[in-house]
Amino acid sequence: MSYNIGVVGTGYVGIVSGTTFAETGNNVICVDIDTKKVEKMKRGEAPIYEPGLEHLMRNNIDSARLSFTTKLEDAVIGTTIIFLCLPTPPDEDGSADLKYVMGVASDIADIILKENITEKRIIVNKSTVPVGTSVKVNEIFANKLGKNHKMHICSNPEFLREGFAIEDATKPERVVIGTSSEWVGNVMRELYKPFLRQGNPIHIMDEKSAEVTKYAANAFLAAKISYMNDLAAYCETVGADIDSIRLGIGSDTRIGKRFLFAGIGYGGSCFPKDVQALKFSADQYGTPLKIVDATEDINKIQIVRFYNKIVKRYGKDLQGIKFAIWGLAFKPNTDDVREAPAYKLIDMILGDGGQARVYDQEALVHTREHFGDRIEYAKDMYSCLKDCNSLIIATEWNEFRTPDFDRIKKELSDPVIFDGRNVYELNQIDGTGFEYYSIGRKQIK
Repeated sequence: MSYNIGVVGTGYVGIVSGTTFAETGNNVICVDIDTKKVEKMKRGEAPIYEPGLEHLMRNNIDSARLSFTTKLEDAVIGTTIIFLCLPTPPDEDGSADLKYVMGVASDIADIILKENITEKRIIVNKSTVPVGTSVKVNEIFANKLGKNHKMHICSNPEFLREGFAIEDATKPERVVIGTSSEWVGNVMRELYKPFLRQGNPIHIMDEKSAEVTKYAANAFLAAKISYMNDLAAYCETVGADIDSIRLGIGSDTRIGKRFLFAGIGYGGSCFPKDVQALKFSADQYGTPLKIVDATEDINKIQIVRFYNKIVKRYGKDLQGIKFAIWGLAFKPNTDDVREAPAYKLIDMILGDGGQARVYDQEALVHTREHFGDRIEYAKDMYSCLKDCNSLIIATEWNEFRTPDFDRIKKELSDPVIFDGRNVYELNQIDGTGFEYYSIGRKQIK
């Protein structure tokens, strides 16, 4: 059966979730306080870069299954399921800031009271929230509507990969539902049934376990990345090759092949803040997670390790040195620059007196908003190189994988490449005349 669904917040999770729920026949109304953003989405324009999203948005807008509004009451009155897809940014102490989640929950309770709504509702926390958030949200409704209120609080963490979000939403490897209500469990099973036709599981558990599951998953994946980056530094010292080691251990099904690529560290909207939030929560409860502590520390060190390669080559004073930087987004197939390692590199270069010209096929707009005229911007990967001393690769976009090396050498003042993502095989570079510095592998000079 189809449901009437409200989605509060049209960030990355909200817009993808709302659109894909509409695609399976549900009637979805998405709410956002940004009027310009809402008008843009009404025209079928995606607020983020995500392959395949805009096509699905337009299809469901045309079919009258997907609509957008700035009025929260439109997503509350007449709906059965209300998804909270709100930001939970890190506070100064690393904890997740729940003011948006709690504020909207309070506003929904006010609407329920004002409109005298007596039907049951499912309030779904799809935001990444710390353990105990469902209890706090329930307390808001209990305080405003009474202990016997009919709002059922559910935890339903998302596991979307930026760049593959449509695939992950429509063919999830698993769905996690945190609820103590049999009715909620049945409704959520029915809602996700079209996405699980291949037999992938839906796990029903208590609310707190579902909340921890999201943090545990992201922290574990971040730990794999940090482990490989730490190991890469060891490989450089002893003369081993991190890529060979990745293949050697990734063939073990107990370890798996994914998240074993050494680089300049993780970024984005999830890993940094989720690792911090889990770390804070564990410390708060007196059970510190030392592996999580180390994961965060290594990620902070990794970008400095890479930058030290640049300093070792050019010296600490970078006056008169200009770097071409390919890639700004924290990973390919997205325009997301939150906690992007490229930004940290640019800050260090500028801090030491250097200059930068940058190119990214999707993230230039955000980067211009962030850096303004402190750096230069290129329209393509080759014009980015002109009159620069050397090239830095900070994001592994596919267009960078098979370049014209002769053209790169012609444009650069120095034939030097700093590859922060191990985009090239060593045998691609050997004999080309480049100085080549990568992660966890031998240097080529």
